[in-house]
Amino acid sequence: MISPRRVTLIRGDGIGPEITDAVVRIFDAASVPVEWEEAHAGLACFERHGTPLPQETLDSILRTGVALKGPTTTPIGEGFKSVNVTIRKALDLFANVRPAKSLPGVVTRFGNVDLIVVRENIEDTYGSIEHRQTPDVAQTLRIITRQGSLLVHRYAFELARRLGRRRVTCVHKANIHKHSDGLFLECFRQVAKDYPDIVADDLIVDNTCMQLVIRPETFDVLVLPNLFGDIVSDLCAGLVGGLGVAPGGNIGRHHAVFEAVHGSAPDIAGKGIANPTALLLSALQMLDHIGLGSYGRRIEQALYATLKANIRTRDLGGDATTRQFTDAIIARLPDVSEQGEVAIPTTLDIPPPPPPTPSAERWTLVGADVFVEWNAIEQLPPMPPRVGPLELTMMSNRGTKVYPPPVPPITMVNWYRCRYIAQQPISSEAIHALLAEVERLGIRWMQVELLTREGDIPMYSKAQGEA
Repeated sequence: MISPRRVTLIRGDGIGPEITDAVVRIFDAASVPVEWEEAHAGLACFERHGTPLPQETLDSILRTGVALKGPTTTPIGEGFKSVNVTIRKALDLFANVRPAKSLPGVVTRFGNVDLIVVRENIEDTYGSIEHRQTPDVAQTLRIITRQGSLLVHRYAFELARRLGRRRVTCVHKANIHKHSDGLFLECFRQVAKDYPDIVADDLIVDNTCMQLVIRPETFDVLVLPNLFGDIVSDLCAGLVGGLGVAPGGNIGRHHAVFEAVHGSAPDIAGKGIANPTALLLSALQMLDHIGLGSYGRRIEQALYATLKANIRTRDLGGDATTRQFTDAIIARLPDVSEQGEVAIPTTLDIPPPPPPTPSAERWTLVGADVFVEWNAIEQLPPMPPRVGPLELTMMSNRGTKVYPPPVPPITMVNWYRCRYIAQQPISSEAIHALLAEVERLGIRWMQVELLTREGDIPMYSKAQGEA
């Protein structure tokens, strides 16, 4: 007899309570040894308690180590931050795991898809580091770190090895984002050396998308930065029937949250027609994670049998209600085996990331990019040509070089990057003197990026058209 495993249950918003209720009913019917510890998050929680994610909810996940979460609503363009993103960051759930597998009875263009998307889950543009630098210019910082990249790559290879997968593909845009995606790819190649039994290759993200909609059967495990992973994982869900059948798990070294990746669908909430499949498959992922995979396989058999019998909800072309679909799965559960079972948690050996590498040990400071606002777009900002050892070598507008001339015929905005370079290494005092001179000239600066070199290699990108 297996002792029940305590699991945090977050019902969510919209259709969330309906589909979580369906999963709970199926688990009860299958005698899955879990005890639910209910917690709250999302828009309804915000309206009741003034916060979309109470500390009590995070404390529950910290206590149980695992959660099953229904969809939550995030206001668009205003209001509170995404509950999903907040949970991932608060618990350091660095890997988002999204299987995409063809299901019986779900007709799509492809019938042989069986791949896993592993998405880095913490950084990239999801750091939510954004600024309005002028009334016309918004900026988002895209953060890729060595530590975060090593963690997600190690997880992808360990997962592939445990599941008997043969290939891990790193998806990136290092041909354009040479430093950010370049670092992500560098870390992938470093980790791949420890897994000679697994084929490791890489592919540019746009080519990956094209190949996925032509021959998805050629892919096995994909590992991607956060933003690309968000997009590609939804594309892969479309290959197998849509977000209504797409499970997802957020994995950390000590905690995990499994969730349906679709939205809360408030337009159909309360109508009894929501499809619980995505959340159910996420719950089966969870059972595998906590060592109760045999119970998950029984439920999976019942789900497949239900779909084969053409019992489907409306989004999959059927006419079954949520309750009818759930009842059909319960009716098709295989008999419970009399033999004893042992819960063996799925532990993957993911070591902590290496400590930070101090830049002072390797890099020398040689200049700065100063970002300024200048509204007279018919002329370039009158930046000082030289301040001390720093010489103005380039100005760009929206990433295209506009100084030295000629100025190309592009649409200009009131935001310029002004690059100052010294012939010899400098100290930060030279940067301070430069900024003081810019202010003296009455030019508003918003941001400064230090420019460094490792030997003769610049640790910064060139503008379009810059020599």
